[in-house]
Parts: sequence; C-alpha cells; structure tokens
Amino acid sequence: MQDDFFTYQAQTTPHPLAMEISHAEGSYIYDTKGKAHLDFVAGVSACSLGHRHPKVVDAIKSQLDKYMHVMVYGEYIQEPAVALTKLLAKHLPENLQTTYLTNSGTEAIDGAIKLAKRATGRSEIISAHNAYHGNTIGALSIMGYETRKKPFRPLMPDVRFIHFNDESDLSLITEKTAAVILETIQGGAGFIEPNNNYLKKVKARCQSVGALLILDEIQPGFGRTGKLFGFEHYNCVPDILVTGKGLGGGMPIGAFTASNALMNTLKDNPTLGHITTFGGHPVIASAAYATLKEITTSHLIAETFEKEEIIRTHLQHKHIKEIRGRGLMLALITVSEEITNQLILNAKEEGLILFWLLFEPKAVRITPPLTISRDEIIEGCSVIIKILDRL
Repeated sequence: MQDDFFTYQAQTTPHPLAMEISHAEGSYIYDTKGKAHLDFVAGVSACSLGHRHPKVVDAIKSQLDKYMHVMVYGEYIQEPAVALTKLLAKHLPENLQTTYLTNSGTEAIDGAIKLAKRATGRSEIISAHNAYHGNTIGALSIMGYETRKKPFRPLMPDVRFIHFNDESDLSLITEKTAAVILETIQGGAGFIEPNNNYLKKVKARCQSVGALLILDEIQPGFGRTGKLFGFEHYNCVPDILVTGKGLGGGMPIGAFTASNALMNTLKDNPTLGHITTFGGHPVIASAAYATLKEITTSHLIAETFEKEEIIRTHLQHKHIKEIRGRGLMLALITVSEEITNQLILNAKEEGLILFWLLFEPKAVRITPPLTISRDEIIEGCSVIIKILDRL
C-alpha cells in the first residue's frame, strides 16, 4: 500500500507522514498495525465531532437510502441543502441569510471574491500579509505569503495587502476596493487574534468607502473558539461569511453566506454567476446538518473554554514560549523550529497526532475534536510534556 501511495497518489510534500489508516472512532485514529493514535488535530480542524460520530453516520446512511447526486447545484429543491442553509441562517445575524454551498473552503473563497466584485462593480481585493485562504488560483492570489505564490504567477490582478492588526494600513482601503478579506483569526500565520477592535475598525472603513468585508471562518467556525462563529468574539459582523472544514463532520464542504439581496447579484448579468456540479450534495448536506444541529444543541461549545484551560494548565514547560488562540483553536509556540519538528515527529511514534502550521515554523497545531474528553486532553498533554522533557 505504501509503494502504491507514493506511485499513484499525487503528493503535497517530499516527506508525508504516511501513516497507513485502518479505521477511526471518536478521538482516535487506528493504523493498520492496530496502534491507536489520539487525535489532537481533527483533520486540521475539520472533524468537529470527532471520527464517525453516530449522528453524522446515521444522517449519511439515511440519505443514501433516498438519493445521491441528481442535478447540478441550485436547480432542484433538495431537502438536505435547504434544511442546512435554513439552520445556518437561524444561527447567524440577519444580514447573513442566504448561503451558497460549495465543495470546499477554497471554492467558497473564490465564490465570495466573485460575489464582491459582482456586487460592487469594483476589481480590487485587499487581503493581509501572512494570510491563508486556500490554494485555487483565486485563493492563492490573496495568500499573503510570496514564497508559496511565486512559482504560479501571474495570478489574479488588483490584489493589495495590509498588515493584520495594523490600523495605519486602513487608509489603503479606498473607493477602488471591492472587498477586504481577512481570516477572523489568522491561521497559517500562527493563530493570531485581532486586537483593539481591529475587525470592527476594518468594517467601519469598508462601510465608509463602499467596500465589503469578507471574513474567512473556515478554521474558527462552528464552535472551535468557544462561540459558534469566531467573529462573535470581536464585535464585527461581515458582509460575506466564508465557512468550511468543521461544518461537514468529516465530509468535504464549504459555504459562503451573505444577505439575500447581495447573493442575488450572482443570479443575473450573467446568469450562472457561480456554478458547481456537486455543491450542496445531499449526502454531504445531511452530514453537515447533523453536525451543526449537534454543535448547537449540545454542551460542546460551552465546554470549549474549560477544555482550553485544561490544555493551558497542563502544557507548561521551558520549551514552550506561549500558547496562542482560544477555545480549541490553539497553537503551541516552542522555543525553536527544531523543537517543534521533533515534538510533532516524536508524538507520532508515541501515539499522539500533532501537526504544523503553514507559515509559523515554531508552531504546533492543537485543534482536537470538540468532543474530546477531559481525560483524553490530559493524556495528550502528558505525552507532549514527556517528549519535551527528552529534548
């Protein structure tokens, strides 16, 4: 299997972790040798309810017995997609009423960019340095990390960059700007939170010049930060909200949400302003509905801060400089890139799954399922401390 993996499946790095998976359940992933691995990453924030949550599995099986793909997105009335978008609207501010379902977060980013350009008649998009929004050409164009962009230029034109949390850059947002797009919490940069009402000030500047604010909640969304959506912490409601990852319960999904009036601009001039074959797929929409319903009707969000405190209490060590983020969206920052690499690689051998962040080489991702137990958190933290003691 490993030989076939390297021969037939395209690779993203020269040295993938290459753990061969047998099955997964709850907070654990099992390899083909029968070894259990405690998951502190949740598929990079995607498996909000852990692995194979029974309510998600039941929703998938139930929909499979009815129908799967029947028509391209937006033509037929399919109950799973309608129910999901209605439930999203119930838990969002009034100006975020209508949702376009996509296959991934990066596709939703591209859709949001198109929507902003179509609605404003402008072309300039402003993003942030060290931003990460995905890897399609549109999303790559607004990535604030030149090393990863340079091999693929030329990219989308009329993109400018500001420094996250730097209010002096807000003057760069002008009447030429269609939209400013920001991660609510910068992910790849090292889980950087907005401070001093920064997002609120960006929104005010956008309103003053007629630009739209797009917030990327692909990582912070769906309870990970201790609220259903990260922007709820920061006194700022976007014009367009982009989500993904944690909405699907382990299934591939993305979405962008705006007012009904704003979203309707994609209907005409031209028609089919954004189209997708498999967006809103009934099986995936059913899984997402079950996931969102469980998150919003259980105690998982309320428990997130308590679980964060357990992590912070148990991860104190001379090799740990700080822990950034909030809730269960945390980045452990070590004293060196070498310590970070050794910690992640040694943890794999000890049966604990950790992972890197894109742009911060000293960061260790800690984004476990929201369903992780207190005992499992303590178990994982003890493995981290044991490894750091050896380094």
